[in-house]
Amino acid sequence: MIRIFLVLIGFTLAVIGGVSILAYLNLLTTGYQFTMYLAFLIERIEFYLFLVGVALIIGSLTYPYSRKHRKQKPK
Repeated sequence: MIRIFLVLIGFTLAVIGGVSILAYLNLLTTGYQFTMYLAFLIERIEFYLFLVGVALIIGSLTYPYSRKHRKQKPK
């Protein structure tokens, strides 16, 4: 259950950050160079939200499932 919660939180953060990163692509049309665009992104909180969201998604999907089932074998 916690894994589903982490995926949903990660997805939400990744969408917020990704949409903002795409919106900031308009800076390239106003004369920014790509290196200036990357330097601008590193200063923004949305970039880090995107990274944290992607890390949460990958982490929750690759973390091994370790629930111990207590099934008793029939005698």
